[in-house]
Amino acid sequence: MAKEPALATIAVYSLKGGVGKTTFSVNLAWAAASISKRRTLLWDLDPQAASSWLFSTDLESRDAAQAIFSKDVEVRKLIQPTTVPGLDLIAADTSLRSLDHLFREMDKKKRLAKLIESLGKDYDRIILDCPPGLTETSEQVLRAADLIVIPVIPSPLSQRAMGEVARYLVQRGGNHAPILPVYSMVDRRRSLHRKALDEQPGWGAIPMASTIEQMTVRRKPLGAFAPASPPAQAFGALWTMVERQVQQG
Repeated sequence: MAKEPALATIAVYSLKGGVGKTTFSVNLAWAAASISKRRTLLWDLDPQAASSWLFSTDLESRDAAQAIFSKDVEVRKLIQPTTVPGLDLIAADTSLRSLDHLFREMDKKKRLAKLIESLGKDYDRIILDCPPGLTETSEQVLRAADLIVIPVIPSPLSQRAMGEVARYLVQRGGNHAPILPVYSMVDRRRSLHRKALDEQPGWGAIPMASTIEQMTVRRKPLGAFAPASPPAQAFGALWTMVERQVQQG
């Protein structure tokens, strides 16, 4: 009998907004469930709730996403199935706008990690779609994750933000999960992007493509409607890289 994979938590995180975190989260979650056949949970922690909108089959807003952390709602009560077999969702809502304040008041640095641990028998992979910034929520994420995937646009500002995250993690004394920076929205026609790719040849790269914009029209991940497209293939390769890293542990 094949050994069941141990639970691994992959956070998609960036200091900056607008770098493609939701695109990464949705497509990595799809790859986990559909390519690797893992029991997968996508947990949307971003109050903008873009991942939730793409995947949710429950259109009724409960404003209860924050209540999981204050123990007012049991975590499993907010888990819902998606249209993707093997993939469940904890949706975000506007209540998460005050999550940082709640974490400060609770002063429990591993609340998210303990909730994830409680789901270990139900899932093999948990993907966290994180809000941007260095906040109380990001502190919880950095403690809970086994791998931190950081989308980086090949531009000086985005790369500077990546450097800020790296410095912040070093200041924490190295007590954090490994980070996996990945170039996002890559346009190889642009010399700035080509130069960035040449400087970091080991990084994964997701191309800019109109197919990605179609995700919001179809409300589906790339693999579900354009599996042969370059970005879908790139996300498949990235997922292979992620799996390899979490299995090496």
